[in-house]
Amino acid sequence: MEIPCYIGLKRAQEVLSEMGIELNDRQMKRAADKDAVGQRKLPFFVDPIDGKLKIERGTLVSIYNRCRVEAEKNAQITPGNLKKSFDKSK
Repeated sequence: MEIPCYIGLKRAQEVLSEMGIELNDRQMKRAADKDAVGQRKLPFFVDPIDGKLKIERGTLVSIYNRCRVEAEKNAQITPGNLKKSFDKSK
């Protein structure tokens, strides 16, 4: 079992950047802030000890990986039909 690693907004931004997802400070804050119905875009929570927003690192990476897999499943072009999708001779 993997030990959870809780990170703050800045470190979450760095983790995403390492994955090629560049978000500015404002975008990160919007993803962590509650919306009108009290929900966050990403599962940040307020740390009961220091009162700062935190997220579990593995959860953050997992969310982006699931979104990528879902996008691949829903794509009209797949590796199997990629060549014929761009073949202009037909």
